[in-house]
Order: sequence, then C-alpha cells, then structure tokens
Amino acid sequence: MADQASINTPDMTGEGVRRRDFINIAAVSFAGVGGLAVLVPLVSQMAPSADVLAQSSTEIDISAIQPGQAIKAVFRKQPVFIRNLTPEEIASAEKVDVASLRDPQTLEERTKAGKTNWLITMGVCTHLGCVPLGAGEGEVKGEFGGYFCPCHGSHYDTAARIRKGPAPKNLEVPEYAFISDTVVKIG
Repeated sequence: MADQASINTPDMTGEGVRRRDFINIAAVSFAGVGGLAVLVPLVSQMAPSADVLAQSSTEIDISAIQPGQAIKAVFRKQPVFIRNLTPEEIASAEKVDVASLRDPQTLEERTKAGKTNWLITMGVCTHLGCVPLGAGEGEVKGEFGGYFCPCHGSHYDTAARIRKGPAPKNLEVPEYAFISDTVVKIG
C-alpha cells in the first residue's frame, strides 16, 4: 500500500495534465472567446454601410451625349464631368507641348485606348475644391475651351489639364471602364 505522503503530493514528473493546468487552459480559452466576442462587433461596425457601398460605383448611359457636349453626373456625392470631345478638341489637346504643362499628361494618359473622344474627370477644382464651369450648356469654358473655375480663375484645356490659374493639378480622372459602347461604369 502506498504511503499517505505520496498520495497528497503533486506529480512532479511532468506527466499528465494537472488540475491547475486544466484551469489555466480553460481560463485562457474563455478569455480568448470573450475577447473575440467583443472584437468582432467593434471591427464590423467600422465597415462601410450599405448606402456607401451602393455609391462605390455608378453606371452612366452616354448614348445621348453629342460630340462637343458634356454632362455633369454624381459619383460618391461629388460632380463628375463626362465630355464627348470633337476631333478639333482632340487635335487641340494633342498639339500642346506636354513639357510646358504644370501637371504634364497627354490626352492618351487621361482617356481609355480607342475611346480618346470620351474624357471623364471629377468636377472638382484641384485648388480649393470648387466646381468648375464648362460642362453645362452655355457655361464659360475658359481661355482654353475646357473648364473654368470661377472661384479663383483656374483655366483647364479640352483635356481638363490646368493651363492657367492657381490650381496645382489637372482635374482628377477617376477609375472607370466602358461596359458597352453606350454605358460607362465609374468606380
């Protein structure tokens, strides 16, 4: 028969799981599950809401836009200009010495291959965020036939490149793709 002292002493050989080890593992596991239960709702509430996801892209029918005409649309609560350039406007934009521009970009860099007549830009002046004129019927297009910002006098050419005034950069070209010949998806 084993003596009483050996029955009450803990197993020091390291074999098997002792009661204290089990309690430690259970407590850490319980804390981990509790931490995840708190963390998952906190992280998920930072995800964009359904209305924001719905505005992450927009499709616009461009079939009614005649050469030389531009329209204003809305993308992510900001104006977007979609312009169908005439051959004369394309030629005017292509003959500009790109090295002389403040923000050098060619028309080809600002449009899609095979669709150089379609110029799509954000309608926000890069100076202080005003909305330039030139997309609406009868609006002032500035000295270079593109857009004119009435707030501080920035003039953009037919490729929406800054040519005169305080704006530091060209009008931004958003991500877009042609879904068909008559529909463009922005975003």
